[in-house]
Amino acid sequence: MRERRLSCDRAVITAGTYDGDMTTTDGQRKILLAAPRGYCAGVDRAVVTVEKALDLYGAPVYVRKQIVHNKHVVETLEKRGAIFVDEVEEVPEGSTVVFSAHGVAPEVHTQAADRQLKTIDATCPLVTKVHSEAKRFAAEGYDIILIGHDGHEEVVGTMGEAPEAITLVEDPASAANLEVENPDKLVWLSQTTLSVDETMQTVNTLQGRFPNLMSPPSDDICYATQNRQVAVKEIARDSDVVIVVGSGNSSNSVRLVEVALEAGAGSSYRVDSAHEIDPTWFDGATTVGVTSGASVPDVLVNDVLDSLKDLGFGTVEEVTTAEETLVFALPPELRRDLKAASAEASANASS
Repeated sequence: MRERRLSCDRAVITAGTYDGDMTTTDGQRKILLAAPRGYCAGVDRAVVTVEKALDLYGAPVYVRKQIVHNKHVVETLEKRGAIFVDEVEEVPEGSTVVFSAHGVAPEVHTQAADRQLKTIDATCPLVTKVHSEAKRFAAEGYDIILIGHDGHEEVVGTMGEAPEAITLVEDPASAANLEVENPDKLVWLSQTTLSVDETMQTVNTLQGRFPNLMSPPSDDICYATQNRQVAVKEIARDSDVVIVVGSGNSSNSVRLVEVALEAGAGSSYRVDSAHEIDPTWFDGATTVGVTSGASVPDVLVNDVLDSLKDLGFGTVEEVTTAEETLVFALPPELRRDLKAASAEASANASS
């Protein structure tokens, strides 16, 4: 498809860059398509981990919790033979279980070992980084403030690393009322999928109350979450409506709706798929922004674009604010078994 690059102080805008049957008509209702969007490196690694495990070990492969927070992805993997469970106690002894991208507490590893389960840890490396920070700061005697959402799987896993040292804070209001034992030896960490702006509001409140509060050695909010929030801000300021593709239990997808509204979008809606789109949302609209959460496959976004085309939005301009090239290696236990299976297949072929 022909590419047209426009001069822009804020971002690169490319016309006509999605894999659908699209005709562009200048002057018509248009779509601003955010980039980056969709799968991040951690999600891609987790989904491929389950797919490779099914190929290698055969069905069923058990997965503790949803591998990523996306309804379509989970249903697709279920059709291939993945079985999603809430706890390892539901997994038959001796079976294979994959831990989700959101991470687990140490006690879950212990429970799996007690049941003699073969475990594959698909925790996102950026979440593992936060776990490592929690363990290190707790070992050094720090009180840890974890900024995050109560009950979220990532938060549960991180707090499990040092439960006696970690206090959860959800927002600036709770930060304003927080009491700590040792304000002079205090550090904050955060859930990786939060709104950057809201997190910094909470941090600023904490720093106002605890001047000696220490920050983590590097930003805990993941690069993909930040990039998607920057991109949605870019399209929201020029959009009458912003559509965010993502599931309701996806923290980063829900945050994108909030960020779009804060950035100036006339309205913003989250949908799991194109089937949830209400045509009345676009009454009077000339520009619609579209983006997707970090656990959303491209096919769902393309379906939304096709639906919007049917509603008269005939031009797509992709607005790019960052390029993502990061790739994470598969979990080591899976790489080991894949290598052994490959070696065995080569030996059989040569004999």
